[in-house]
Amino acid sequence: MKFAIIYLIIINIIADILFCADKRRAKKDKRRIPESILHLFELIGGIFTIIPLMFIIRHKNQKWSYKLVSFTILALWIFFIAVALFHLN
Repeated sequence: MKFAIIYLIIINIIADILFCADKRRAKKDKRRIPESILHLFELIGGIFTIIPLMFIIRHKNQKWSYKLVSFTILALWIFFIAVALFHLN
């Protein structure tokens, strides 16, 4: 359990750095980080800080296709956590 928490903290920090870097690059008209990379980091656990960050820094919050994938990933994570917690009891 301790390993999982440390893993999620590290992945969320990396995902946040990538997300903020993409926002900076968008403002400067530089080459962007592909959405597939951002979604990959969401899928492997970075979703828990990306969703709030999306609205805090106002990045990708108007793009429905991005939000659809992100919220689907969040729903999957919530489902798997609920299943894992159910099986621990």
